[in-house]
Amino acid sequence: MRQITWNQHIVKKMNKEIVLQAIIKLAPLSRAEIAQQSGLNKATVSSLVSELIDEELIYESGIGESSGGRRPVILLFNEQAGYSIGVDIGVNYTLGIVTDLVGNIIYEASQTVDNNLSADQQIQLVIETIRTLISHTPESRYGVIGIGIGVPGIVDNEGKVLLAPNLKWKDVDLIKILEAEFDYPILVENEANAGAYGEKRFGAGQKSNNLIYVSAGIGIGVGIILNGELYRGINGFSGESGHMTIVKNGRTCNCGSRGCWEAYASEHALLKQAKEIDHLSEASFEQLIELAENNDKDALQIFEEIGCNMGTGITNLIKTFNPQLIIIGNRLADAEKWIIEPIITTAKQELLPFHKVDMNITFSELSSHSAALGVSAFAIEEFLKINPTE
Repeated sequence: MRQITWNQHIVKKMNKEIVLQAIIKLAPLSRAEIAQQSGLNKATVSSLVSELIDEELIYESGIGESSGGRRPVILLFNEQAGYSIGVDIGVNYTLGIVTDLVGNIIYEASQTVDNNLSADQQIQLVIETIRTLISHTPESRYGVIGIGIGVPGIVDNEGKVLLAPNLKWKDVDLIKILEAEFDYPILVENEANAGAYGEKRFGAGQKSNNLIYVSAGIGIGVGIILNGELYRGINGFSGESGHMTIVKNGRTCNCGSRGCWEAYASEHALLKQAKEIDHLSEASFEQLIELAENNDKDALQIFEEIGCNMGTGITNLIKTFNPQLIIIGNRLADAEKWIIEPIITTAKQELLPFHKVDMNITFSELSSHSAALGVSAFAIEEFLKINPTE
């Protein structure tokens, strides 16, 4: 028997991934169309397709139209071969979802969280959420293929949360904690990075290769997609733009610095300003939205100021990265009606003319689900990745 060398093993794995990705992205396809798209010969494609069918990652589905010869058998991706779990840990909420292998949400669980909880208490809530999600995952060949977690903080390349000031977390080895509870592949990602990727894959950013996602909740985080790829920086610490200084020696931020963008343009900043006005002092974010709907002048004024401050931070990002698209997401996106005009007005005032060309500002299409869908997608990609060292 001819021995297969390690290099041949790598080539086969790479070719198998090419075939699988072609079916995922371009299906319905026939074997001949895969060969044409990939440049692989028909015998190789046929062999790899057989393996993928045996693994239940793809399946045959009927007969296609003939182009002169025998009618081809059509191949489709089995999006229900396994399921992914994505969890977005917010300061005042936890959102978890179960998705199939193309990002369709099968089940979700969300709850409001007391932002005075300790790290241990909040992590326990996350563990309980994951258990609930697992119990609602449909039966399949591969079951739960992975768990992705989004955290609003600085996450290193090993998935350790170095600092999440609004959660009051520091040096939390979240992967290690979760791996002690669950026997599944687990990844931890910055929430804004996850949101950017979620919008790129499934939302407002699908047609843009250079975009910036601004996650505006209790704090502000930024996810950056450059040339179609998520930019993490050398150590995974990119996107902490909520802590760029927009006012020298300004308001104190939860990170300990002064004058940070999120001290002027976040949900936390909004609520802090509301506390200074008698009839708004006890209002929640949702109540401020309701008051603005009823044309309360003070509520409208606060939203306008938040929009102007958000616009200043956004113009700094535009000047730095010259993106095709800015997407505003997380909870402040619910205030689009009142913040979009001051954001656009501020951008027009502060940008140079050439920065305004081919650049758009929009709001999330995925609403509160951007980050959860993003980390779920990361887990799916790890599952589908062909590892040549196996």
